[in-house]
Amino acid sequence: MGGMREGLLVVDEDLRVVASNSAARLLFSSSREKLDSQRLTDLTRNPEIFSAFLEGMRGKKVAEVKVEMYGPTRRIFDLRVVPLNRGEQDGTKGAIGVFFDITQLEKLERVRQEFLSNVSHELRTPLTAILAFVETLEGATLEENEDNRRFLSIIRRNAARMHALIDDILELSAIEAGTVKLKPAEIKLWPLIRDILTALETKVETREVTIQNLVPEDAVVFADPQRLEQMLTNLLDNGIKFNRSGGRLTIRFEEDERWRRILVQDTGEGIPAHHLDRLFERFYRVDRARSREMGGTGLGLAIVKHLARAHEGDVSVISKLGEGSLFTIQLPRSL
Repeated sequence: MGGMREGLLVVDEDLRVVASNSAARLLFSSSREKLDSQRLTDLTRNPEIFSAFLEGMRGKKVAEVKVEMYGPTRRIFDLRVVPLNRGEQDGTKGAIGVFFDITQLEKLERVRQEFLSNVSHELRTPLTAILAFVETLEGATLEENEDNRRFLSIIRRNAARMHALIDDILELSAIEAGTVKLKPAEIKLWPLIRDILTALETKVETREVTIQNLVPEDAVVFADPQRLEQMLTNLLDNGIKFNRSGGRLTIRFEEDERWRRILVQDTGEGIPAHHLDRLFERFYRVDRARSREMGGTGLGLAIVKHLARAHEGDVSVISKLGEGSLFTIQLPRSL
């Protein structure tokens, strides 16, 4: 009992505690003092706990209920209570209750539901546009060439967005499932960044962003080349898209005895502080309308986070409104 993570409470027929383990004592008193001889009503005012023990003591079946308890943090428990019998003829002499902590499971379930809701919403938006313009083309405007080109452009743009969204969902699912196998090697960082920026040149010119690649030409990192390119492409693409028109994007490199860091800093509008904790969640956007307008899927930063952790590293962000954002990929010197 003392080694159990679950809280265990034994009460007699008067609902007085006759035995408890350390997990239960911490749950009810925030200390390891014994709860013996205390009434259940003195330990808690939670009616669900009281009712579960009464039901468990009176019946022959397991009484099960979900219980919320508030202390320094909100915690959720699955409480199961069974009757305690001395013998078939003596009747019930008390009850045993076990508190299973399901706080994390509840949180994960909420995240799962939010993800399903978000992905359904993200897929519905381009599908609605595609279907609407297909119906229009099938109607009265087939001979209006200018409208046809405009409608087909919208269809192509939304179809491409759906394709990118599905690709990112599959990619993120594979990373989370652990099926992505890394092949780390020493990579020269400066040429890799140069090639990525060349691929993004059209976006750079459109946004009129000035690029400063301050990474030393001899800088190297130890990572999977394809996955590192994927991480940097997402960060640099974001740094260009969400920068100010005519702004600046700076890429730097730092290292110490344990870590090598790639820093991507933009001069955009910055990110409000209350968004930073959730920025790397799937489909989380600071400005949903602008992100969709820019063609983002809402999964880029989540992919960067998971890939960085797959390398036993991490990614972080520092941002201030009006001053831009600084993203840092931190990678170990070796895996």
